[in-house]
Amino acid sequence: MNAQIQIDDTARQRAAYYDRISQSSLTPLWEVLGALVPKQPNSPAVGALWKYADIRDYVMEAGRLITAEEAERRVLILENPAMRGNSSITQTLYAGLQLILPGEIAPAHRHTQSALRLVLDGEGAYTAVDGERTTMKRGDFIITPAWTYHDHGNLGDTPVVWLDGLDIPLLRFFDAGFAEHGHTVAQSELRPEGDALARYGNNMLPMDFQQTSAQPTKVFVYPFARTRESLLSIARTAADPHMGHKLRFVNPATGASPMPTMGAFAQHLPAGFETQPYRSTDGTVYACLEGEGVAEINGEAFPFQPNDVFVVPSWHTLRLQARKDTILFSYSDRPAQQSLGLWREQKL
Repeated sequence: MNAQIQIDDTARQRAAYYDRISQSSLTPLWEVLGALVPKQPNSPAVGALWKYADIRDYVMEAGRLITAEEAERRVLILENPAMRGNSSITQTLYAGLQLILPGEIAPAHRHTQSALRLVLDGEGAYTAVDGERTTMKRGDFIITPAWTYHDHGNLGDTPVVWLDGLDIPLLRFFDAGFAEHGHTVAQSELRPEGDALARYGNNMLPMDFQQTSAQPTKVFVYPFARTRESLLSIARTAADPHMGHKLRFVNPATGASPMPTMGAFAQHLPAGFETQPYRSTDGTVYACLEGEGVAEINGEAFPFQPNDVFVVPSWHTLRLQARKDTILFSYSDRPAQQSLGLWREQKL
């Protein structure tokens, strides 16, 4: 009985103590240490999938409700179901579906957030980066590096939709976000289309060009035709049991990631192939470009088809099953984690 009285008295003293120190904005570490220093990652994000066929009408409806110029960027954000209101798909990554209608221009701006585009639906649009345009074709992986002016336009006769990927939550964490509007709606053409790919993307570089691995690539478009050719060529060899046939996009001048904060990958899975369980600390966003299959995330099955998007949070176990020959695009914060010495993987 005395022991119980002593325990209750200690609890009351501690509670009173916590109340007093709270007035000075103090908190006892021993009450929160387990959450601050967990035994393994415990992401608040959950595995989720967005079926493009189910949400395409919502994307098109946005085009009837607001213009690209009014919105600046007409995008529906893919918010992680467990993190609503954060405008993020993982703790460090943003994803959204952007729509541009025929004849529209999404006005020029720039920001310190790095951005990537993956074209999913339609044709006839372009992206301009620092005065050079590239025509956007389905499956093309396009980059707008940090602090580069960029605008988008649609010269075709069909709506165009692409997946936006940005490091917005990461920069928000660092309080390092800046943005500026362009002086004109659309940039003046400074270089012909294909110039950057010719200068930097064919295993050659300008004579006086030097770059560090921390700087973003000058190649801002990676055509899907080339990506697909590479994947199908290596598919003639044995598949990795955890990855299938998977390649990472690089800055051709340095061999590093195209952007210092986000990495991008392309993956081929032969029909009937099933990967072995795998997990890593970089939360990853996937988009299906060809084929269909099932993503099993921590034991929950998410069937996917072309243009569907799904997310695998940090340290969630992933198994992929391909029902048909499948090509997946993905992006993650792996380069940022690797530069800080934090990235870890486990092949189960």
